[in-house]
Amino acid sequence: MDIALISAAYIASAVLFILCLGGLSGQESAKRAVWYGVSGMALAVVATILGDGIGFYWLIGLAIIIGAVLGWYVAKTVEMTAMPQLVAALHSFVGLAAVFIGLNTHIVLSSVMPIIQAHADTGVLPPEYDALTGFAAIVAHKTMAEVAILKVETFLGIFIGAVTFTGSIVAFGKLAGKIDGKAQKLPGGHVLNAGAALLSFALLLCYMGGGGVWTLLVMALLAFFIGYHLIMGIGGADMPVVVSMLNSYSGWAASAIGFSLGNDLLIVTGALVGSSGAILSYIMCKAMNRSFVSVILGGFGGTTGPAMEVEGEQISIDAAGVADALNDADSVVIVPGYGMAVAQAQTAVSELCSMLRGQGKKVRFAIHPVAGRLPGHMNVLLAEAKVPYDIVLEMDEINDDFASTDVVIVIGSNDIVNPAAQEDPNSPIAGMPVLKVWEAKQVFVSKRGQGTGYSGIENPLFYKENTRMFYGDARKSMDALLHLVR
Repeated sequence: MDIALISAAYIASAVLFILCLGGLSGQESAKRAVWYGVSGMALAVVATILGDGIGFYWLIGLAIIIGAVLGWYVAKTVEMTAMPQLVAALHSFVGLAAVFIGLNTHIVLSSVMPIIQAHADTGVLPPEYDALTGFAAIVAHKTMAEVAILKVETFLGIFIGAVTFTGSIVAFGKLAGKIDGKAQKLPGGHVLNAGAALLSFALLLCYMGGGGVWTLLVMALLAFFIGYHLIMGIGGADMPVVVSMLNSYSGWAASAIGFSLGNDLLIVTGALVGSSGAILSYIMCKAMNRSFVSVILGGFGGTTGPAMEVEGEQISIDAAGVADALNDADSVVIVPGYGMAVAQAQTAVSELCSMLRGQGKKVRFAIHPVAGRLPGHMNVLLAEAKVPYDIVLEMDEINDDFASTDVVIVIGSNDIVNPAAQEDPNSPIAGMPVLKVWEAKQVFVSKRGQGTGYSGIENPLFYKENTRMFYGDARKSMDALLHLVR
């Protein structure tokens, strides 16, 4: 394919990716935005395959078929409850790909260095250059200054990719419950991370000075350790930020490799993913009243003293009691959390919402920025269950309305409705903005049992006088209400 056509295809793909990101900012436009992304990626793949110097079409075709089959299988079988760990796992693939591409770049660079040096001495490309195609021909044409830049790009691509790979694997394990969600560090954790980073920088200087592939391999091992130890030191409640952060890392890794390969589209796409992930991480940290550095370096759960003791007892209520309160209420707010996703109760919740609205009651949903274990997790579930977009409100839009609300139903949430964030300065979540559901006249908490949840933090809300615990599986509990609400 002509280079001009490839460039035009890449520009069109970049525009489609930008439209995709812009469309994902709203629930109404999200489905259309996904198709923008799919179209952009398909165009980019076709243009790349038809580019100059591309061979082994049978191998490329086989890889596409295998990837398509696996992607279809994952899309059909993975439930929304497992989407956070799936996203983390997919980030690991991007990181590992960056490592392999970086190593391949070094191999190609080493093989054509004699041609580059001959060109630097004489100013004329030697005859051996004519036999090169594709990426090797591009690298062989570089000056020594451009080679130095390429080495830095390769080194950074491998480093960021390696950190992303092991970090994403650990995040997957924590989200899937295969690794303890509590923050865990080796003795002298910060020193170990800083030492590994400094040693990696020393290896960069060695690599720039003529060090061989061993510098890249040792650096990759150090980066693997940094990614593993960094995410192991972050607790479960910070996992939404971690997933977003790893998404950003994968984007920067792709962008660095794009510079190495001289692929403009990969640079642009990586920058879009990296910057959007970083912005989302910042937004979530702000919503938790945490600094990004404290999340990444400090982990979750640091306290300055003993937590405030919780007094009282949890009082349970049955479905009939909750139904009576809903029948008498004029305004209802539903607060969904990860427990709703686990129980797959979103459809029953949507039906309950429709029933209450049909009776003329004011029903809304309150969404905290870090509800669930993935940014936007609750919004996706509610959209899937056909909940109207206009009654799904963010924390800042609805937090002042709880005082005038008759009934609040909390479904599988803990930290995002925990008053200790405002009342206990020694709480691990002290200062975190939360949904002030306790200000409502009545609060019903749908919960499996009396446990403290994923983060292990006790919630005083469950012991307040206007709170009743609606124990049981969330889906069964909501189904029971459907038969009692009149």
